[in-house]
Amino acid sequence: MDELDVWRTLPVKQQPNWPDPAELTAARDRLAALPPLVTAPEIRVLTERLGSVARGEAFLLQGGDCAETFAANTADKIRDKVKTLLQMAVVLTYGASVPVVKVARIAGQYAKPRSADIEASTGLPSYRGDAVNDIAATAVARRPDPGRLVDAYHASAVALNLVRSFATGGFADLSKVHEWNKTFVRDSAAGRRYEIMATDIERALSFMAACGIDLERTSNLHGVELFTSHEALLLDYERALTRTEDATGAVYDVSAHMLWIGERTRDLDGAHVDLMSRVGNPIGCKVGPNASPDDVLALVDRLDPEHIPGRFTVITRMGAGRVREVLPAIVEKVNSAGHPVVWSCDPMHGNTRDVNGVKTRHFDDVLDEVFGFFEVHRSLGTHPGGVHIELTGDNVTECLGGGEQIGEADLAGRYETACDPRLNTGQALELAFLVAERLQQGSPRLAPTGDRQVGR
Repeated sequence: MDELDVWRTLPVKQQPNWPDPAELTAARDRLAALPPLVTAPEIRVLTERLGSVARGEAFLLQGGDCAETFAANTADKIRDKVKTLLQMAVVLTYGASVPVVKVARIAGQYAKPRSADIEASTGLPSYRGDAVNDIAATAVARRPDPGRLVDAYHASAVALNLVRSFATGGFADLSKVHEWNKTFVRDSAAGRRYEIMATDIERALSFMAACGIDLERTSNLHGVELFTSHEALLLDYERALTRTEDATGAVYDVSAHMLWIGERTRDLDGAHVDLMSRVGNPIGCKVGPNASPDDVLALVDRLDPEHIPGRFTVITRMGAGRVREVLPAIVEKVNSAGHPVVWSCDPMHGNTRDVNGVKTRHFDDVLDEVFGFFEVHRSLGTHPGGVHIELTGDNVTECLGGGEQIGEADLAGRYETACDPRLNTGQALELAFLVAERLQQGSPRLAPTGDRQVGR
């Protein structure tokens, strides 16, 4: 047996109940014959960039849709997601005074884990993302269809082509992105709080221009590096897109630059960890509040045995009420073993709440977990390496609070997510400005909630 197929002999979770094995085999064969979506040299560049994050020389911004859909794979929606990420990155770069590594949840995030195979409200198979079945509540739509794995590949190729164009074709020009942020500051009630920082960024750009730097012709100001990522959930898809580089003999999953393992599939002896341990991509792993320090260290040992800076990212998702309590022992345990990991905070998944049967999150909880993450790392003298955010470039009403003061009655206005609630553009930019302020202050202390004046 090929060592890349050992995972097939191991316990595996969150895989669809494919009804026709022959259809699955045909889909795997078609995927295996298709060109790579990303290249090995690009993957190695991202590992180097994440190595800088692990050393405290850069900051990671990872964000995008909870679950991409084929219907939303349009030029406008891809553009707006990229635009939001770029706007956040400019603000964070200024606040952190270090480069920001930009990794989008895009061009592959077409599958989602579910709590149950059968949806309680309909009695139908659960919607597992467009790579598996359709969200429509009918028996035909919910039938897992392996042909959708191939559809997901082609949708990813289309999105990636446009993302590359946006990243390098002038859309990401620093001056242009700053103008977008100035519009946010000017026109948004939330944004007016950040006029001082926006003015400071304006002065920095003017200073560079006065020094003779042509912002439109300087490559790293006119374009950006923008990498792709998704959860390595559907192992038949990931295995079919795992290739050996001819020049080096190294093995990479060429479906994305970075993959991560979810909280529900991170079993040390499970199939997901085994397959991801055998590829050379940067790998992340979501870690919730029930993970012990020994659990996390065992995962890091398994997935980063050679202690390569940038190879492994610990993505903590503790919840605002647990992060200060649980995270310190985990950080101390991993760091004492000498692993140069990236520490990143996912403040979304630990803060989900139910409001009258609607899944949502509150902006204040998201912000509080990020600040708690910073507090822990500052108290330990370690680097709070990044944030991992579910966001959209649309003005949806899926998360409560923020400067727009979205309330429970507003949730029905534009609740469009295919799975989990996302920050809208205004909330995402507000989060970036607040995190940038915290990065500038370098303070591990939080003001009392009543004094924080979020969004004012």
